[in-house]
Amino acid sequence: MSDEVEQIVRKVTGDLDPFKKILSYVPGFKGYIDRQARRDQDKILRDRIASLFEELWQRISTIQRDVISQGDLHLVDDLESAAIKLRTFIDRIRRAPRGYTGLFDAVNIQSDELARIYQYDATLLALSDEVSRAIDNVEASLGSDGILAAVRHLRTIAQQCLDLYERRAKVIFEE
Repeated sequence: MSDEVEQIVRKVTGDLDPFKKILSYVPGFKGYIDRQARRDQDKILRDRIASLFEELWQRISTIQRDVISQGDLHLVDDLESAAIKLRTFIDRIRRAPRGYTGLFDAVNIQSDELARIYQYDATLLALSDEVSRAIDNVEASLGSDGILAAVRHLRTIAQQCLDLYERRAKVIFEE
């Protein structure tokens, strides 16, 4: 797990109130508390990922406005394509099913599946750095011959975000 993921896990598990700590010693109840903590961890982690990508999406929106104001309209469609892919990704992450379901939910995720989901989430955190570098490259390439390649690369990275999310979702719904 990445350091950021581990910090989130510690934050949620360290927030057990004294009553829950006592009840965690009751047979069967500890598993329920662990599952609920995992659900909370998953939600916090996904919110963090969505926030990171929201900032990146905002950067692309700023570039789009700059490109339009400079009259480089030939770049708008490709930038919009990248922005839409990131927006779709952000929306899916925010609305994703929780990584660990409750006691009576239809989807019951086991610990090994949960570990795979967390690994995907750690990869998504790392992918935010790649998206950021791709945006940096677009900004640096504005007005140069390399701008089209930089925008295409950004669009490709944005698609990778969607693809990785789809693989994460399959872990939850595999049978």
